[in-house]
Amino acid sequence: MPKARTYYGIKHWISDQLLFQKLNSPLGYSLLTVLALALAYLMAEWDYTFGILLLALLLGLPLAVMCIFDQVFGLSVILLTAVGVGWATKFIPGPIGTSLDILLFIMFFGLLLKQVKERDFAFARSPISFFVLMWVFYNLLEVLNPWADSRLAWFFTVRSMAGLILLYFVACYAFSNLRAIVWLLKLILAAALVSALYGLKQEFFGFSASEMAWLYSDPERFQLIFQWSRLRIFSFFSDPTNFGIFMSYSATLCLVLASGPFKIWQRLVLLGSAFCMILAMAYAGSRTPFILLPVGLIFFALLTLKRNVLIAMGFFFVLGSALMLKSTSSAVIYRIQSAFDLSKSDDTVKVRLDNQKYIQPFIHRHPFGAGLGATGIWGKRFSPQNKLANFAHDSGFVRIAVELGWIGLILYCAFLFVVLRTTIYYFLRVRDPKIKTVYLGLATIFFQLTLANYPQEALVVLPTSIIFYITLAMSARLKDFDGQWTSTEVKAGRNIPGIPFFSGRDNILDDPTFRHKS
Repeated sequence: MPKARTYYGIKHWISDQLLFQKLNSPLGYSLLTVLALALAYLMAEWDYTFGILLLALLLGLPLAVMCIFDQVFGLSVILLTAVGVGWATKFIPGPIGTSLDILLFIMFFGLLLKQVKERDFAFARSPISFFVLMWVFYNLLEVLNPWADSRLAWFFTVRSMAGLILLYFVACYAFSNLRAIVWLLKLILAAALVSALYGLKQEFFGFSASEMAWLYSDPERFQLIFQWSRLRIFSFFSDPTNFGIFMSYSATLCLVLASGPFKIWQRLVLLGSAFCMILAMAYAGSRTPFILLPVGLIFFALLTLKRNVLIAMGFFFVLGSALMLKSTSSAVIYRIQSAFDLSKSDDTVKVRLDNQKYIQPFIHRHPFGAGLGATGIWGKRFSPQNKLANFAHDSGFVRIAVELGWIGLILYCAFLFVVLRTTIYYFLRVRDPKIKTVYLGLATIFFQLTLANYPQEALVVLPTSIIFYITLAMSARLKDFDGQWTSTEVKAGRNIPGIPFFSGRDNILDDPTFRHKS
């Protein structure tokens, strides 16, 4: 009995110190002092790495909990992480990109927990959802590919090819109201604008010392970025090409939205943002974005066929043609001109075409491909003896054809076709002019990214891959919030709930008298 009383007495005293007094006692002060000294010693011994890991842990645990219960917050964190991961990898060693996989797993786990109770998958009712599942299932089956040299290469590659696309279902669930969609759309454009401004800072005020150290640490990287006697800007990203593509479709989205029925100041902000992005894209110096911008604007003009849009496009192309014909000594303008004049370009286009012709017989003989991770860095790491490990595919479509076979290529092309068809279909069907404008912008950037995936791996690199999956969910869900405002209600000044981005009012779905068509 005395031992039991002593045990329960100590237990009661500790619980009183921890739970009731909340460490506001001599015991608490002692424990916190010992903990602080231990952390100071570890940070001094392990340099800054331990401090960064500790900070990530202190911030990561609350963020993980919030991501489980607030899907919109989780999407915002994933988007910002995808934009900043390229910058972080320049200075912090370690697999920082896996943080996205962890965040996605946490959010998908939270979605499954909610569906155990709700059992309602109506949020994912879309033709896009069917092809997303087909694509994920096909990539999972690739682990059984008899021609694959390495199963480990499949494990590391399937995350980017099919794992992150599960974010589409998380976003579909999170977009349960128009406010969530508008917030993510604003955040995407804000991230693009900040990236553009930071890139322009690099151009006009120079690179930081840490960025220059990162450039000089790899001669091949420096040779890629230092061209025509100048350094190409890359903002937060790992290379100028990825940054330029991001700027190209973001600027196009801003221009399309600026043509919509929004307030004057909103349209001016969108036009100013587009100007900054186009300027940053020019200083990035990659050819692919220069082609994507006019092609996207042509696609936009053909879908609308509005007189003012066609006039603006005609004026834009007259100026563009004059720029292409102008002789110049500027390396930036010369780089833009070389994107449209093959006689000024180097032999990269010919090399890519020769590589594609060389690999065609292999693709014909392997309908399921050589397995995920057979090419690129994972191929060099896990199967260096294979000739495909050193094959320069230089294209998202060529990579799919080599690794997933012509069956996988057909499935992926069908998926992209359904994405474009569905977005254009709802653009023509919805009645609200502002939601119609958003659909028009989404259709345009989907078209641009589909084209960009031929000369580059545009759809699997960060942050474009994350933005692509989030905007896919927008395309699938926007139709559910096609509000109908009568002219009588507008003129009468009725207090119609709405979203500031669209109308300056609250969400119309909050009105109990409103009924929408799915």
